[in-house]
Amino acid sequence: SESELKELISEERIKARIKEIAQDINADYSGESVLFVGILKGSFIFLADLVREVSVAADIGFIAVSSYKDKDVSEGIVSILYDLDRPVEGKNVVIVEDIADSGLTLNFLISSVKARTPKSLKVCVLLDKPSRRKVNITPDYIGFQIPDAFVVGCGLDYAGRYRNLKGIYTVRP
Repeated sequence: SESELKELISEERIKARIKEIAQDINADYSGESVLFVGILKGSFIFLADLVREVSVAADIGFIAVSSYKDKDVSEGIVSILYDLDRPVEGKNVVIVEDIADSGLTLNFLISSVKARTPKSLKVCVLLDKPSRRKVNITPDYIGFQIPDAFVVGCGLDYAGRYRNLKGIYTVRP
């Protein structure tokens, strides 16, 4: 039921913060173009809101990944389900993700994109949950740092639900 949801970050705060991140990106890449790489499915709403606020020349691509948890393996195993359909070589790339949690997926994606020799590579996340980090990753652009809670909204789901919520909510699974 909807009563298990509790608002953590309002739609208004999210919109304002996305505008600030876009201003930082505009300043960092002034006069240049950027390839924004959205990580599916979670990033699509954040990515759409972000690119509508940037003024630099923007191209968009997507990658879908899957991570498998194996009891006998301490790290999650990440594989690409749908690869980027854009060349990366010599481009300014900003990976856009909904949340930085363990960092394992982002670590894999950073390695994967770096291997394709971009001009530059940065990571932008709507939410950062540093308490859960298993690898040393600090995103370049962070919307909000959040506590170790299960969150939904703005593209984040629980069992396929709640992605369409306009704010970020904690949910009790």
